[in-house]
Amino acid sequence: MSEMKVNDRRWWAKEQTDTGEPVAEEPKLKPAYVEELEQKVAAKDQEIQRLIALNRSATTEFDDARARLRKELSKDVERGRRSMLVSFLEVLDNLDRALEAAGNKADPFVQGVSIVRQQFLSTLEGMGVKRVDPIGQTFDPAIHEAVSSVPSPAGTAPNTVIGVIRPGYVMGDDVIRPAAVAVST
Repeated sequence: MSEMKVNDRRWWAKEQTDTGEPVAEEPKLKPAYVEELEQKVAAKDQEIQRLIALNRSATTEFDDARARLRKELSKDVERGRRSMLVSFLEVLDNLDRALEAAGNKADPFVQGVSIVRQQFLSTLEGMGVKRVDPIGQTFDPAIHEAVSSVPSPAGTAPNTVIGVIRPGYVMGDDVIRPAAVAVST
């Protein structure tokens, strides 16, 4: 039997070397369009991974910005609250002055003002505001404001608070208003 020889004349089926001879190709297991589709899928997968990473980065940045904004907002609210409380402390000082100026403590009007003052103090304490009683304490510029100095009375150490001109108030560990005091020298 004679062998039959087939000559493939399709130009796209063969590559040629530099000498012009056809190069034998390895048989492909997948059609070319499948390989093209796989390459496109791989490229799209890379693009999806890039977009996912970009989305995660943007989400993290957004969450951080939201947390910063909440923190700043809470600080602003706290500053506003303290400012309002300081203005109410002036009202309380005026109630104290009115009670000091009242001559007759048995007068129902004076007793009413005293009750209002006590209610005011209770409300402030409910908000966490406490009155500072610095008499006898060593002067501390962080919580006291020295408005006068007085020679030390007998038995009193120098730099001691011996009088209160205006009471001070604290809220937690923070001083809302320092106490205006007289200090021994």
